[in-house]
Amino acid sequence: MKRICVFAGSNVGTSPEYEQKAIQLGQLIASKGYELVYGGSKIGLMGRVADAALAAGGKVIGVMPRNLFKGEMAHSGLTELHEVGNMHERKALMSEFADAYIALPGGLGTFEELFEVASWSQLGIYKKPVGVLNVLGFYQPIAEMLMQAVNAGFMRETNLGLLLFDEEPESLLHKMISYTPPEQANKWSELN
Repeated sequence: MKRICVFAGSNVGTSPEYEQKAIQLGQLIASKGYELVYGGSKIGLMGRVADAALAAGGKVIGVMPRNLFKGEMAHSGLTELHEVGNMHERKALMSEFADAYIALPGGLGTFEELFEVASWSQLGIYKKPVGVLNVLGFYQPIAEMLMQAVNAGFMRETNLGLLLFDEEPESLLHKMISYTPPEQANKWSELN
């Protein structure tokens, strides 16, 4: 693992702990010698994780679509900032750079990015660890929804291991370092 892609909200959220954990994660990524890949914004949890990694001496790579540059959202102090045409290109380039993924709290964009990489892991396209920083139980409803998909027969129980949940950045990173992808049965066979 060399580069960790972080998905995060463009807002800081209602609890100071969301911001604190984003800062801890950025510091941790840099202190362990990993590079941070993220969406390139200077605002919200995205900006906080990037600022913390940069302040700790880390390398930070941003990827942002041209149309999001308005309003001075782009972070001007990054090691690298890649401009792309649209959101699909953004996610493709971020995934090309990334060896692992971590989702901080966020909204629809964060959820979409998280589920895309988890889905691609299920299909065997990725074998990269996918971490979920479950700050204040933020992602607990998603963990419960995944279990509901298993119980309802729409997902194999082994696929629960595709997402690594933890409340603390340090222990989440430890899980990711020791990650072994779960054995995947044929996705296309029925569960019964």
